[in-house]
Amino acid sequence: MARAVVTVPAQAKRGEIIEIKTLAAHAMETGFRRTQLGELIPRDIIRRFTCTYNGVEVYRVDLHPAVAANPLIAFTTTATETGTLSFQWVGDNGYSVTEIAAIRVE
Repeated sequence: MARAVVTVPAQAKRGEIIEIKTLAAHAMETGFRRTQLGELIPRDIIRRFTCTYNGVEVYRVDLHPAVAANPLIAFTTTATETGTLSFQWVGDNGYSVTEIAAIRVE
């Protein structure tokens, strides 16, 4: 089962820089390892993470096989207005997780 956790401040002042942290539960298999029988283990990674703030993309990152399991992604953005932040992780083999967090801006 795919799951992710996001940490977003519940409120902020207009113009304040806020820190956002995300953690996705995923094994991140590189596709370079082999089984005990010598067969390649198929690649299974999160390929892309995006964050939108009231529908506007504010952060995006493409991930590659060298990224550790359960990737922690932390970034900042400016609190501009009350609304929602939407987070999406997309990966191999149909992996897709979306989380939403609300923020109140004063």
